[in-house]
Amino acid sequence: MQTGHTGVAAQRRQALVAAVQQVARGDREALKTVYDMTSAKLLGVILRIVRDRETSEDVLQDVYIKVWRRAGRFDPGRSSPVTWLCVIARNAAIDCARRQGRSEPVVTEPAEAMDEIEDDTIAADDLLCDMEDHERVRRCIEQLQNEHRNTIRLAFFDGLSHSQLAERIGAPLGTIKSWIRRGLASLKGCMGGE
Repeated sequence: MQTGHTGVAAQRRQALVAAVQQVARGDREALKTVYDMTSAKLLGVILRIVRDRETSEDVLQDVYIKVWRRAGRFDPGRSSPVTWLCVIARNAAIDCARRQGRSEPVVTEPAEAMDEIEDDTIAADDLLCDMEDHERVRRCIEQLQNEHRNTIRLAFFDGLSHSQLAERIGAPLGTIKSWIRRGLASLKGCMGGE
């Protein structure tokens, strides 16, 4: 059953790659396909940071405008389409939260709860990376020192800036930046330099 699920996931990924590539050529129907395949997942990413449904839906629209404009930059050899889209959505959500002047996102559940975002399309694991890489990413994150792991999770999953992290954790800004830099370097090494 795992093999069938993996095969379906691979087919969905290929369909999404093809759709993003068609968007890059100006195909509006392909943009609708990308939207249909990913909007629930991206809304979950945005809602986790913005915490307001109506505002999150506005940010989601902006995300697809950015996808329309940037689709030519997508390289399937560097990342999965879901990962690429999630980065755009996350950055747009963080920008929105900062424009609203929020000092930090409201977090009511741990970062691990992202795996519980309901979606009837692609598995929630695709929020981080391709299904085949998910376990390796999780293992690499778990191998990080506590400070590195916690700051990376808060920065990348909860959308906190370096200064917000420093305030929340009670550590100097330079220390926070160092923890994130070292943690990302360790992740890169663990992932084989990819």
